[in-house]
Amino acid sequence: MANPWAGEVAVVLDGRRHVARLTLGALAELEEALATGSLIDLVQRFEAGRFSTRDVLVLLVAGLRGGGWQGTAADLRSVEIGGGPMEAARVAAELLARAFTLPGEA
Repeated sequence: MANPWAGEVAVVLDGRRHVARLTLGALAELEEALATGSLIDLVQRFEAGRFSTRDVLVLLVAGLRGGGWQGTAADLRSVEIGGGPMEAARVAAELLARAFTLPGEA
């Protein structure tokens, strides 16, 4: 079970459950992977529904790596994500939300 107090979100890759979270190291990796802008810009894109598939990919990779996954973006491109692209976007948005808010906050 993912622990929301630790910022964790569950994601299923090729039928196997993984825990993702945006640790400080994962956030640094995420910033480095962003083509343009900052983390604040990324949060604003998600809040406005203007995120790209690249945004979702880099968020998932950073979150999964923060959870201990050893894969890369290339690996993630070839796996089946449980729930498909919509679930991937939901997980990415939830990772961002949990990284910057406490559970139960609006």
